Amino acid sequence: MNLNFATLTDLQKALRNRDVSATELTQHYLTRIDALDPALNSFISIQAETALDAAGRADARLAQGDARPLTGIPIAQKDIFCLQGHRTTAGSKMLSDFIAPYTATCSEKLADAGAITLGKTNMDEFAMGSSNENSYFGAVHNPWDPQLIPGGSSGGSAAAVAAGLCAASTGTDTGGSIRQPAAMCGLTGLKPTYGRISRWGMIAFASSLDQAGPMTRTARDAAILLEHMAGHDPRDSTSLTEPVPRFSESLGSNIKGLRIGVCREFFTEGLDPAVERSIREALAVYESLGATLVDVSLPHTPYSVSAYYVIAPAECSANLARFDGIRYGHRCSDPENLQDLYQRSRGEGFGEEVKKRILVGTFALSAGYFDAFYHRAQKIRRLIKEDFVKAFEHVDVIAGPTAPTPAFPLGEKASDPVEMYLQDIFTISASLAGVPAMSIPAGLANGLPVGLQLIGNYLQEGPLLQAAHQFQQATHWHTLTPPEVL
Repeated sequence: MNLNFATLTDLQKALRNRDVSATELTQHYLTRIDALDPALNSFISIQAETALDAAGRADARLAQGDARPLTGIPIAQKDIFCLQGHRTTAGSKMLSDFIAPYTATCSEKLADAGAITLGKTNMDEFAMGSSNENSYFGAVHNPWDPQLIPGGSSGGSAAAVAAGLCAASTGTDTGGSIRQPAAMCGLTGLKPTYGRISRWGMIAFASSLDQAGPMTRTARDAAILLEHMAGHDPRDSTSLTEPVPRFSESLGSNIKGLRIGVCREFFTEGLDPAVERSIREALAVYESLGATLVDVSLPHTPYSVSAYYVIAPAECSANLARFDGIRYGHRCSDPENLQDLYQRSRGEGFGEEVKKRILVGTFALSAGYFDAFYHRAQKIRRLIKEDFVKAFEHVDVIAGPTAPTPAFPLGEKASDPVEMYLQDIFTISASLAGVPAMSIPAGLANGLPVGLQLIGNYLQEGPLLQAAHQFQQATHWHTLTPPEVL
């Protein structure tokens, strides 16, 4: 078995059969990180000593036959999840020296299931970006071609898994930040229903949109990870109380009769023809598996980007007000007075994209402009949600492209924020509505991965994962690995 690109299922079996020990597996990935990550910059920090200690305990449990579902599996975590005693930066200078005093619920659940954290992955600062070029710690490079972006904001998590530096990773999705990098790095990435996974201990960007999720090689792996990330958390008032199904146990059923909605608003000007070809071919595969394609419309989708870039900055301006140079985070040296302390601490601590969004959000929430911008954007959000409710009266799943183009060169869109924001044009509507959505590998365009986006009804991650798994059983796209990586 090639450990570099093994699935969680493969590794679970190998560990339980004692074909490899957790310590050997952990050291294997740590060695690959040392060798390959300098060219990718996918990690901000490595927890080698902690990981190897955890691996030793995992081996003891395996030897005693007392293994948990993820015992001995090395994963990476986006550096937006707090881990007690470890640096948690959110990709920002503002938190470059912050040591978390507690562990995020999502990370706690994964540890309880036996997962081993190798380190924290690079990300766009405070999860604000679509290319992972906005990190204080430098841009992340795509393993398929280091001159290309990996997608953002969970680009470090995507690059680490795609390069075989870990078995799986966690990400967060506010407007597409799991799905878009998954598409551009050839992975499976899932954004669950809003509230399915606790946000407690996850550094906030936009509280009504942020959602954690798994980034893996296969739909089966995503199902396994989701089972151990999800669940009610009394510390998070937005956490759902619904029980968590055993997603991995219902993947095998055929999808004959599945009604797949093909959203006409997803096939518009700006969609790369090579990407569209791959998506159309993927839909034909579904037809061959017995699914029925149904034309659907989500008429307010064209307004989603505009609504999102009012709502998300407004929430970010409120959430990031806590970083003021007094309580925690970066503090300027020798302030002259309180106003100077605030201004210089925030001016030095935040990057340009974060400052831009804070200013936009503060403006949208200000007296005289609240009704004209924020309130109107929330009305559009409601209409987008109603579009999905109506569509799901006729279909089980909605399908389309994840991103309009494959990965593009670093720096190509950095000076054009509108062009950059439009990279999320197909993912934002599901985030605004709070419905589950995922991206799976569905082909190549000019030798680069293309992602097929599948969107489900509220709390219907099961049918999404089943549809994704059956597609992967019939295709090979999820097995492809970057040619640049040894």
